[in-house]
Amino acid sequence: MNIDDELLSKLEKLSSVEIASEKREETIKEIGKIVDFVENLSELDLGNKAASFSTIEGGTPFREDIPSINPQIIEDILKNSPKSEGGFFVVPKIIE
Repeated sequence: MNIDDELLSKLEKLSSVEIASEKREETIKEIGKIVDFVENLSELDLGNKAASFSTIEGGTPFREDIPSINPQIIEDILKNSPKSEGGFFVVPKIIE
């Protein structure tokens, strides 16, 4: 894919990012390198691969979910809060 100044201008508009005029050529080269790298993926033979995969099929090890409450951790966290009550943060009401 050919990256030129026109395409860079479109990318600027889409991303709401303005690139300084002295960095435009360097940016075009860098984007070109990225696109060339991604185009290498088209060379991979993926005909025998499923469109997606899941780690569940691979046997992801599960651990038992055992909750633990450490009052010292709660105290340490809440001491940085401007306001807390009953072990929770108190925040301004935003929904009536």
